[in-house]
Amino acid sequence: MNGGGREGDRRDDEVRGARRIPGPRGAVDDLDLETVERPVLPPPGGSTPDEAVPEQGAPEGDGDVRDAVPEAGAADEPDVVDPDAVDAVDEPYAVDGPDAVDEPEPAMTSATSATPATSAATPVLSHQVLKALLGAWALSACSAEETAAVEDHLTVCAPCADEALRLRDAVGLLHTDGSLDLDPTLRTRVMDGCLGRRPARIPVPDWATPYDAETARLDALLRDIGDSEWHAPVRLQWFEDERPATRRTTVAGVIGHLMAVDGLVSAALGLDDPLGRVEVPLSPARRTETYWAATRPPATRAVREPWRDLTHELIRTASLAGRNVAERSVSYGDFALPLQDALLDRAFECWVHGTDIAEAVDYPYKPPSAAHLHRMIDLAARLLPAALAGRRSAGLAGPAKELVAPGEPGRSVHLEVEGHGGGDWYIPLDSPAAVGSPRRAVAQVALDGVEFCQLVAGHISPVEAAAGQEGDREAIRDVLFASASLSRL
Repeated sequence: MNGGGREGDRRDDEVRGARRIPGPRGAVDDLDLETVERPVLPPPGGSTPDEAVPEQGAPEGDGDVRDAVPEAGAADEPDVVDPDAVDAVDEPYAVDGPDAVDEPEPAMTSATSATPATSAATPVLSHQVLKALLGAWALSACSAEETAAVEDHLTVCAPCADEALRLRDAVGLLHTDGSLDLDPTLRTRVMDGCLGRRPARIPVPDWATPYDAETARLDALLRDIGDSEWHAPVRLQWFEDERPATRRTTVAGVIGHLMAVDGLVSAALGLDDPLGRVEVPLSPARRTETYWAATRPPATRAVREPWRDLTHELIRTASLAGRNVAERSVSYGDFALPLQDALLDRAFECWVHGTDIAEAVDYPYKPPSAAHLHRMIDLAARLLPAALAGRRSAGLAGPAKELVAPGEPGRSVHLEVEGHGGGDWYIPLDSPAAVGSPRRAVAQVALDGVEFCQLVAGHISPVEAAAGQEGDREAIRDVLFASASLSRL
């Protein structure tokens, strides 16, 4: 230092007054630009206000840096500028001097004039923020500014573009118009796939599969309903004494009714009767009334487990009993059925009452598979000749017009069942031992498959059932009313 440190002090003051180069800035992705205060941009085509531009020149004076800090005796010193200080000044912040060259300002073009407006319309967002907005963008939940920013980003960022495409595809799956309920054939297809890989050591007999499927579907419905819905009112319908009959109960009461009638099959297989050891009538209606009278207060969802266990036990026992068990007689009081037909009858009733429950609790419930529905219709068609004979004995049907020997073709009605599970059946009119024949058909009646089952269940009137009728009107009426008489509580 010379002169008592005056020259060094002067240089320090010169450097202290010079414009400093700002420190290094962080990357754009590391900043949260939403929290940074943005400067007010000038209108398009306008000039930047003077106060918006930071002072970059030298202090006011004759242009000498030393004039910013006057000192005593400084006038005798030569005008010396520290080279280090000059090098430290960045070009944008260079002071005016005699060597400075005035450069003309660039002309304002249409492209440069549009830049401020574009920046104001599209917010500048970081990569992380734009990536977080992809989900909202796929759901069309972004604002117009955010949507524009995201779409601009997708044109330059391949990973985000791929992610946006996957999210859009996922959103498309959320707006499907199809039903979200399980396909009623799903269980059958899953079981067929499993058994195709590893067949069961003791498979369920083919004649027991409709009962197995319908009890499983009904159990799935019961699993989905809440506790309060077990007390929802259900109106049971059937056809009795030439007119519709109804009975009101609850969802739990319907399951109790099914379990009480299932006891007829369990008794035929040597299993415990769900009604206990009490001597009770064999008819389904009286067994049901006995069960309802014994369950006071009304049953709750606790009835599901005993009914479900009984259905599983019936299927297991029928599967293990061997081949001859299919012909074992099951007594219904007024009539009897082979075990294979009795389980088909129980499958039909599970579907019918499952539909009653579904309507009471507003639950979607589809008909059985076509193969199972065809078997149910076939059972009703095989029962119609005996039902006609019974109605004729009671004076409710027309007299026999042509008796034939057992096994011989007789007068018949062509029952044409259309649609799901349909087919053609010929119902003998004059004798239950006769055989239906297309050549001896005197009438034809056409119905939908589900509609015919509703007629057999007593849910629709015989006069409203037939979609098409042709031929002997009396024969058609006898067949329709005999179909409705197959219904019961």
